[in-house]
Amino acid sequence: MSRLMHVKSGPYAPPTPVRELVAVSADGARLHVEVHGPENAPAVVLAHGWTCSTAFWAAQIRDLAADHRVIAYDQRGHGRSPASPACSPDALADDLEAVLEATLAPGEKAVIAGHSMGGMTVMAAATRKSFREHAAAVLLCSTGSSRLVAESTVVPIGPGRLRTWLTRHILGARAPLGPVTPLARRILKYGTMGPASAPHMVEACARIVHACPRKVRHAWSQVLTLLDLDHGVRELNVPTAVVVGTADRLTPPVQARALVAALPNCVGSTELPGLGHMTPVEAPELVSGHIRELVTTYATIKEGA
Repeated sequence: MSRLMHVKSGPYAPPTPVRELVAVSADGARLHVEVHGPENAPAVVLAHGWTCSTAFWAAQIRDLAADHRVIAYDQRGHGRSPASPACSPDALADDLEAVLEATLAPGEKAVIAGHSMGGMTVMAAATRKSFREHAAAVLLCSTGSSRLVAESTVVPIGPGRLRTWLTRHILGARAPLGPVTPLARRILKYGTMGPASAPHMVEACARIVHACPRKVRHAWSQVLTLLDLDHGVRELNVPTAVVVGTADRLTPPVQARALVAALPNCVGSTELPGLGHMTPVEAPELVSGHIRELVTTYATIKEGA
């Protein structure tokens, strides 16, 4: 299980949840779930990305929980969710279904926001019964559906076999990340964040990413290397907005543009100049604003409110 190394103060310190629970996935995997905000407020579900945890959404939780019921969960092997031998897009979809069933009333709708692997989770779950029952709208942040390694620009050379090979080995490295040092922060900033990212943003992301266990990080890197969820994008029929940073090296704008072209009900596309892969941390107010807009336009309030 991940060591919890998130920052302890400031805008990226995780708020204390109103309640915590465990959702049990189809294969028995146990998922740590947090609920923030008023019980009968409109619901928002947050799915974080590879190597992250619920702490990644701290800024959105703090903002939205004033008038939304915000549900955040740790992907299997991340944060406080124990690791599982099953690592696959289907497992991610199973997990999201389990969270929706454990936290939402029958027929209750929520806006679901996914960052990076969290967005891929949404694509994998697009045809699932529980997802279709509960999803009012979706926000996809800094994500893609296929060709993740081939189109990544982490390695600063032209596209082709060499870049793909180098990227696969860098992202799939088995070496431990070690402590959060100045060098580690510089490396993480280069690979995942925009050049103008403030030090406190870099620090928050570094602590979260470095907390992910080495074996979990490697196992999911192998899944992402082979990922092909193009079919899921075409089945994602709910209103969906897309956000990407123009300096995103992991899922660059070409990925977002492909999503926009393939989505059957795309309701917005935003490219953020100079921002990297960690958009919810780099542009917290904007991401929260997109979620609020989707809630206002498409979500319903829980019955009995």
